Amino acid sequence: MPRAHRRKPEIDGSLLRWPGAVNRFALFGEVMWVGILVVACSLPLVTTPAALAAGIRHLRRHLQAEASGVGLFLADLRRAIPAGLVVGGAALAVSAVLLWDILLAAGGTLPGGPLVGTVGIVGLIVVWLAVLVAAAGWSPEHGWRAAVRVMPAWIRADAVGSAYLIVALVLTAVITWQLLPLLIPGLGCLVFATVAVGERRR
Repeated sequence: MPRAHRRKPEIDGSLLRWPGAVNRFALFGEVMWVGILVVACSLPLVTTPAALAAGIRHLRRHLQAEASGVGLFLADLRRAIPAGLVVGGAALAVSAVLLWDILLAAGGTLPGGPLVGTVGIVGLIVVWLAVLVAAAGWSPEHGWRAAVRVMPAWIRADAVGSAYLIVALVLTAVITWQLLPLLIPGLGCLVFATVAVGERRR
């Protein structure tokens, strides 16, 4: 039985499809490394979508046992940043308005505060779900315009996958709120979840 259990990935083809996932400890380390890269490149905040896109592509390459060095990550980041700044700026502007509404609602200065706060939280989740899905769809060949264009259809076509990403987003936000350094493993796991959900659809 133990031997049959070890051979199961070969039977279902997952070793052939994801040769980079054979060594689970190495995969865990790569997820943490992606978290570090994404956090470091997201410090200006407006570059967060570009950093996520580069991190997603980096982790995909690792899972497929392709070359996945820092140089390739930085090359993707450089290509993703110019138009990605527009995506990041729009996401941050909307997020700032929603956060302001949430703070006003929490302070009791707005009528219907609980409802306004709930709408603000839901709005934040939707905004960053859209950013995450767009980052997953970005490629140097097609750019951000194509990624943003197909993003609504992607979310509608895979409601379950979108729910998985929402859970991952909320968990990342909660653990970061509890302890800021946990943002690094949280973002690494978020990138990993995005790759997994994208491949689940395929």
